[in-house]
Amino acid sequence: MKPKMKRSDLLDRDDIWNAVVNVVCDQDYPSEDKLLNETFIVFQCYSELESGGHESLITWFSEHIQNIGINCFANELVGILKKIGAHEYAEIENKYIQGIWEKYSALENGEIGEEEFYSLVERGDSEYHQLDSKLQASLEAYFIRIHRDLIDVDEG
Repeated sequence: MKPKMKRSDLLDRDDIWNAVVNVVCDQDYPSEDKLLNETFIVFQCYSELESGGHESLITWFSEHIQNIGINCFANELVGILKKIGAHEYAEIENKYIQGIWEKYSALENGEIGEEEFYSLVERGDSEYHQLDSKLQASLEAYFIRIHRDLIDVDEG
């Protein structure tokens, strides 16, 4: 069941952003709702990349990746980034996420040193930051486009 909100509480982009973030964060992941799952993944991706880069992204999603496999996760993430119009970010994740996961796993198993892992993470993070926060703009436009699919808006 979708949460309900008054239209008067969704007057601008910031209101919609906050409402969608609240809906996404208040739901269990994964859920039965495909759109909610996609929104969760792309928002968490954005949040983790902004706060701690690819290391944070991999760490946060590690259990999920172990459950579904890195290929499935990478395809899912890249597909969602393309869906929201973040094609440059999709290219970065397509280029780096599997390799970073492999290095992360090898580091966790004591098979490589930290330098090998962080070298790849830094390259991915550098390319991400060169795009100068375009992902936030794509995510915001996506939230505006889908908010009525996630929230029952009372026009009264």
